[in-house]
Amino acid sequence: MTRPTTPVPGTAHQAQKEDGVTSQERLDELHVLKQAARQGPDARATERQHARGKLTAHERVELLLDKGSFQEIEALRRHRATGFGLENKRYPSDGVITGWGTVHGRTVFVYAHDFRVFGGALGEAHAAKIHKLMDLAEAAGAPLISLNDGAGARIQEGVTALAGYGGIFQRNTRNSGVIPQISVMLGPCAGGAAYSPALTDFVFMVRDTAQMFITGPDVVQTVTGESVTMDGLGGADVHASVSGVAQFAYDDEESCLEEVRYLLSLLPANNRELAPVVPSGDPSDRSNDALLDLVPADPNQAYDMRAVIEEIVDDGEYFEVHAAWATNIICALARLDGHVVGIVANQPASLAGVLDIHASEKAARFVSTCDSFNIPLVTLVDVPGFLPGVDQEHGGIIRHGAKLLYAYCNATVPRVSLVVRKAYGGAYIVMDSRSIGTDVALAWPSNEIAVMGAEGAANVIFRREINAAEDPDTVRRRKIDEYRTELMHPYYAAERGLVDDVIDPRDTRLVLIRSLAMLRSKHADLPSRKHGNLPT
Repeated sequence: MTRPTTPVPGTAHQAQKEDGVTSQERLDELHVLKQAARQGPDARATERQHARGKLTAHERVELLLDKGSFQEIEALRRHRATGFGLENKRYPSDGVITGWGTVHGRTVFVYAHDFRVFGGALGEAHAAKIHKLMDLAEAAGAPLISLNDGAGARIQEGVTALAGYGGIFQRNTRNSGVIPQISVMLGPCAGGAAYSPALTDFVFMVRDTAQMFITGPDVVQTVTGESVTMDGLGGADVHASVSGVAQFAYDDEESCLEEVRYLLSLLPANNRELAPVVPSGDPSDRSNDALLDLVPADPNQAYDMRAVIEEIVDDGEYFEVHAAWATNIICALARLDGHVVGIVANQPASLAGVLDIHASEKAARFVSTCDSFNIPLVTLVDVPGFLPGVDQEHGGIIRHGAKLLYAYCNATVPRVSLVVRKAYGGAYIVMDSRSIGTDVALAWPSNEIAVMGAEGAANVIFRREINAAEDPDTVRRRKIDEYRTELMHPYYAAERGLVDDVIDPRDTRLVLIRSLAMLRSKHADLPSRKHGNLPT
């Protein structure tokens, strides 16, 4: 039997020589290439990026991920395109950084456009890197974060660049509801590129530096005659408060990326897992005495539902989604006894908490997201109905209201609803009532569950009697009291099994925690189907 020759000490380095090049020289060459990829196309590229008030792609990745955890892939990839001078501009990484690392010790995948290279524009090689990373994220079952700062498709590469976007959109869609997908807008995102963020679960934007739009200000002015700035057309505040495209807006990249890290701590890695549980120092049986004063007994008096949420959840901490858009409804992630829950709540401090087109869309999307990622739902109800008006009807309130109804009816996660005060008409049904499948239906003694308010109901039922009376006002008041006594007393719904329990508000936290603990092993199957036909 032939044995391998034992290498002579000190000769290994020389033995690896090839064409006069040593291993150390090859390593030096590798370090130079990787350093070049990090520095950008020229020595001043990073300075120009910083002058715009923006970090580089590598700096952003390092802020997002746990220190030292980033593992980059395809750092040396270059495009193969020719023409229009591209053959002379073949920079390492081709304008996008891809790889994986950890956030709070959990694996995540990330890609970041490098605006210093071709303005972050997407070409064939650039897209292929992103496709590979998205496929890895899907295979590993881990969240995907995109740090967007790009000028759209690389025009010099023509239709192959557009095809690259198609591959991203297809993967966004395939992974929807499978792994969390988060888009962070840190620069421009124009044209077809804007559809990838729209397909993801959460969109973050930084004020002043990030913009999203399908057509830019110049085209808008040419076609419509409207003059608008980039921020006025598609800035962070526009999308966070007007269009609803972005859930979050921040003043700087550092705070934005820190909040992305916090959101990830509230989400599972994929749809087969539960969100992380953390030990809670907030007692599960803590009495909510403050609730007795926070919610006025008068159903027409406004109050801030956020104060109710703060009183109920662990340590008063919650992460509100779409805080500046459709403010008449609140959607938030929080913890109860260390377990993540999604909270949907009417907001009496804004439009009296009515449901309208935007509120219905906002809540429907949030309910669907929570259901996708196994996050239980707690619904706090204080709703006077759907917003009436010609604009609402012509804008499709029926279609949009049906989206929220569909989302709740389709959800299989544990669901607990609590009627805090008003719950009128179809809006009561839509806000996760017993009739559409909530698992535990609760109410406070201040609840008023009815087809409509007593005043409106009395005017409809007793209209003729009131009009014929010598003193219509006195008769109207008497009939209002009669209707309220007969059909709107706090225990009417409980007597008919539509409410499981009327609870002391001070026990709200304890009862919610107990209910969710009981439902933790809930299993529900939907009928076999390709997919439902969501209202448009």
